[in-house]
Amino acid sequence: MDSKEVTLLKKALDRQKRARRQAEMILEEKSQELYDTSRQLKETNDRLENLLSEKTSELEGVFINIVDPYLVMDISGQVIRMNTAAKQLLGYDNTKETINLSQLVHPEYLEYTKESFEKLYEVGTLKNYRAKIVVKDNSVRFVQVNSSLIYDKDRNPIAAQGIIRDITKENEVEALLSEQKKQLDIIVENSPLGIVLTVDSKFIRANKTFTDLMGYSESELKDLSVDAISDPEDETVTKELHAQMREGKLDNYSVIKRFIQKSGETLITKTSVSAVRDPEGKIAYEVAIVEDISKEKEAEEQIIASENRLATLISNLQTGVLLENEERKISLTNQMFCDLFEIPVSPDLLKGADCSNAAEESKHHFKDPEAFVKRIDEILKRRELVLSDELEMKDGRILERDYIPIFNNGVYKGHLWTYNDVTIRKNYKTNLENQKEKYWSIIANMNLGLIEVDNKDVIQLVNQSFSNMSEYSEEELLGRKASEILHVHEKNLIKQKGKQRLKGKSDSYEVKVLTKSGKTNHWLVSGAPRYDETGKVVGSIGIHLDITAQKNLELQKETLLTELETSNRGLQEYAHIVSHDLKSPLRSISTLATWLHDDYIELLDETGIYNLQMMQEKVEGMDKLIDGILKYSSIKSETLEKKPVDLNQVANDIREIIFIPEHVSVIIMDPLPTLQADATKMHQLFQNLISNAVINIDKTEGIVTIGVEEKKDHWEFYIRDNGVGIAEEYHEKIFKIFQSIGSEERSTGIGLSIVKKIVDLYQGEIWLDSKIGKGTTFYFTLKK
Repeated sequence: MDSKEVTLLKKALDRQKRARRQAEMILEEKSQELYDTSRQLKETNDRLENLLSEKTSELEGVFINIVDPYLVMDISGQVIRMNTAAKQLLGYDNTKETINLSQLVHPEYLEYTKESFEKLYEVGTLKNYRAKIVVKDNSVRFVQVNSSLIYDKDRNPIAAQGIIRDITKENEVEALLSEQKKQLDIIVENSPLGIVLTVDSKFIRANKTFTDLMGYSESELKDLSVDAISDPEDETVTKELHAQMREGKLDNYSVIKRFIQKSGETLITKTSVSAVRDPEGKIAYEVAIVEDISKEKEAEEQIIASENRLATLISNLQTGVLLENEERKISLTNQMFCDLFEIPVSPDLLKGADCSNAAEESKHHFKDPEAFVKRIDEILKRRELVLSDELEMKDGRILERDYIPIFNNGVYKGHLWTYNDVTIRKNYKTNLENQKEKYWSIIANMNLGLIEVDNKDVIQLVNQSFSNMSEYSEEELLGRKASEILHVHEKNLIKQKGKQRLKGKSDSYEVKVLTKSGKTNHWLVSGAPRYDETGKVVGSIGIHLDITAQKNLELQKETLLTELETSNRGLQEYAHIVSHDLKSPLRSISTLATWLHDDYIELLDETGIYNLQMMQEKVEGMDKLIDGILKYSSIKSETLEKKPVDLNQVANDIREIIFIPEHVSVIIMDPLPTLQADATKMHQLFQNLISNAVINIDKTEGIVTIGVEEKKDHWEFYIRDNGVGIAEEYHEKIFKIFQSIGSEERSTGIGLSIVKKIVDLYQGEIWLDSKIGKGTTFYFTLKK
């Protein structure tokens, strides 16, 4: 070898050394940048975790101090924390004794409770769970529980927390109301008056009295309209009144109405119609009380004709009648009177009978016999009109008595007694009064604040809860203008709502209120107009819920979300910048390796050439890793497009793009659906899974199948291969970023994490079924 060749070789070797030193310096510099970046990301993550821990502690303090019972238990049901309200409800103190909640459950609810807790551990929350428990003093309580799981930093459940509400009294009230409804149904069904319920002139329900009057069964009436069985001559007046009711001018009306019975005969009635309106003031349904007045009408006509017809009328009245002359001899009576007082003879045989001693003879029918006799003597002595004199019978009936003295030119000619059995009406009125009293008791003691004002904004009524919310006593509030004593920030809104109440409108809204002590609280208000018996708006009623705690939590949540979004945006921007800076030296390294290969191919042995190839492969792997990181960080719901994506076309495009060895077949087993989705994300999803299946096939004949099954709320897809399979211990690991298995060095460990992230964005799940040597099936769901 001559000196010239030696010189050239020395220069080449010197150039190679300089290039290698330059590459090493670049790698060292970028490695330091990567280390600094990693350290900064860790510090940022630590700050976020500390902030989350602080907010969690604040939230925990809020829950511990809430009014409702609140407790925390471990996974086995052992109580580890409880607030004062929980201790008072259960009678136990976890700081002094061991408590397991499962031991408090009533035996009737054990199986239901087991199923509910399984659901809690499955979905993480449990809402409106109701059960019966036995507290420390052995009394039984009905409770409603809302709970959720508590996780450690690895999202493993470690405990559960819940709020317990004692609903024992609510259950008792519901049972009482149900019983009262049954009693009311009995009263309606046995009423002597016809009672019907209609919607848009269609029969919904009719009691027995009405069906007997009309001759139709209730099912036959439901196939008819009110107009179909009404006399056409009455329709003009009825339709006019009904139109006024629909317009809100009337809430009820009464008319003399004629119905056509099934037999074809005409039934004359006094019909009273009342509208039951929904919260918007529209008619929900109508209740009609139908009284058969055919006989009364006939009697009125007969009175004009003759006294005999009057006697016939009285004898057929549903009221007991007794007409006595001035000598207290019976001039006229009827069968109803005989029935009421159990007189075993016909009314005709009583004419002329002496009633001087009638009170003594019949006093045994009454609850207070002596008072009955005394009252009759008093009335006869005074000879003045008496109406609605109430009499209580021994058998529980209640009669209403009228006394009408008869004078002719100032001369006393006798008197008329009338008796009506008002037992049902009286009991109905009593029940209504009792219901009203009970409802007011509920309102007075409920946790929601109630206030009632008139049209001048003067407070007429408040309950205790409203006094507690406003911190003003009932005496301080009643008679005062609400706008003067209650300091609401949204004054114009309150005025606007007041005008809407006068128009009959109801709605809900939020306000900020300054309490008596100067605290600013948030209230949710539901307001509605208050009507008098004529349907006129005379004021408004407001139900108030204090939502201050919820508002404060929302503000804290919004602050945390804002900070987190800002941090995420910064991290994503930094990732793009770092990836750009990393790719530049990678390209330089690739170029230098190419030069070395091209310039010294004749001088390099097999090991040198292999090392250069390995260098190129590592650079290529690093480039793929950076691309994968960018793709992973860019997947988020805000950037998703929504347009029709034919997954059959997506799968066919992927088969054309990726490298598929000749011995491997990719088969679409079922027609794939078209989804409203982001086309790029769907392409990433299927390409990663199909590529993963293809490269892991070690059989001489490889098969990859793609299929789908339609479910109620989602699509369930599968991609199955007959490749090497995945050991069970890696089934969870492979979906985590930078995690890969096997000997495939080109794997970045990002592909399946991208798949998992895309599936999560579409509210789906992904899992796999695999056995070593027999292949793998990836399943995933996408919401419809």
